[in-house]
Amino acid sequence: MISIQGLEKRYGDVRAVSGVSFEVQRGEIVGLLGHNGAGKTTIMKIMTGFLEPTAGRVSVGGIDVGADRIGVQRQIGYLPENAPLYPEMLVQEYLLMMAELRGVPASARKAAVIDAVKATGLEGFLVRPISTLSKGYRQRVGLAQALLHKPDVLVLDEPTNGLDPVQIVEIRELIRRLAKDTTIILSTHILSEIEAVCDRVVILIKGELATDARLDELLASHRVRLRLKGGKDIIKALAGVEGVERVKRDGEVGGYTRYLLDCAESAAPIPALLKLADAQGWAVGEAAIEQPNLETLFRELMDARAHQARKAKEGAA
Repeated sequence: MISIQGLEKRYGDVRAVSGVSFEVQRGEIVGLLGHNGAGKTTIMKIMTGFLEPTAGRVSVGGIDVGADRIGVQRQIGYLPENAPLYPEMLVQEYLLMMAELRGVPASARKAAVIDAVKATGLEGFLVRPISTLSKGYRQRVGLAQALLHKPDVLVLDEPTNGLDPVQIVEIRELIRRLAKDTTIILSTHILSEIEAVCDRVVILIKGELATDARLDELLASHRVRLRLKGGKDIIKALAGVEGVERVKRDGEVGGYTRYLLDCAESAAPIPALLKLADAQGWAVGEAAIEQPNLETLFRELMDARAHQARKAKEGAA
């Protein structure tokens, strides 16, 4: 549905996006995750035709953004980080105006507004001035305007930014409902946002693609945590167990040495590891699957990129 290939965007000497490539299939909810300034909004603006790339290609529904920007925009409902609302207008006035601007035929505008209002739960607010709505409901109005022309793709930039916890839950539930009929790509720097609503995550670090994976696969545990006492050459012995790919010593805890084992399969090595410990006479203080989370993975990616940058700098010197 969405194809991004070799995307690059420069502002003078500043490279905001560098060589990013990924695809989004129909019906997916994909999260763009990254720190502030990672390039998320830049990619969304290029995807929706508001910015031209320095290099690369973006297509939506088989249409190239550079060749037919209007054709792409007809397929997309876009909610920027700051929704373009007119506070003095009534909700229904605003939505009817946006339906006209979206090119919805006059005979179909009322029905389009009704459908968008039902989808976003705004039925009781049609004759309210937008200025009187809470931030959460203003965000719903922004979503409603993005749905008026029944787009195949929804692009949401920081959809819960600045909302209170109750409003965040409401918007997340709304996004999940909308995903039944629409492909959604959303950007955020909030890790829990990705875990709450997305099927897949694309992680950006300093404008570069760091990871592109399904969330369930990314969070599947392939690490075993052991605490052992006694014996020599423990690391070598652990590394020899089938399914263990890497062993790292991770400090001392309560007289035991802690080891982290990256494994080909998350649970399979534990019986073999315990059998080895018994045969070697090692005291076992802990043997457990270490359950990863997005925060840990993101931090590890940031650390890895920082290490690569330091090595490159040292090499250049």
